[in-house]
Amino acid sequence: MPLTDFPERFKQLKIVKIKSNGRVFIKEVESVRNYAHGLVLKLSDIDDKETAETFRGGVLQVDETQVYPLPRGYYYHFQLKGLKVYDDKRGFLGVLTDIIETGANDVYVVESGHYPEILIPAIKQVIKAIDLQAETMQVDLLPGIIDDEG
Repeated sequence: MPLTDFPERFKQLKIVKIKSNGRVFIKEVESVRNYAHGLVLKLSDIDDKETAETFRGGVLQVDETQVYPLPRGYYYHFQLKGLKVYDDKRGFLGVLTDIIETGANDVYVVESGHYPEILIPAIKQVIKAIDLQAETMQVDLLPGIIDDEG
């Protein structure tokens, strides 16, 4: 079952990693076909049902160099986690540690030594700039996100 917004990308993959049972296996992609609401991949050295079953519940991963290119201003979660978050008024807030997916917009979880956990809505009014090279995110927090009195 693809967890990507771009399932067509699987037809272009040559190599995948399978994270299963605490281990990572590197496999060549021999073929890809649509099946029901998902995909069936034939991977190297997995030639029968019994071998395939040993990877049940595993997660397919690709190298960062093989990620599907996103439009300008859009980012993969793995690119955002670990960014240092700065507010226009308060300066350094903390590090983005998690992303909560909601129906309307994502919410960035920032761990801070000064404030309790900060939940930042991923909306244009709040997120002012992301610099992956500098590993920073610049925000302008809406009133009430941080209780400066506490």
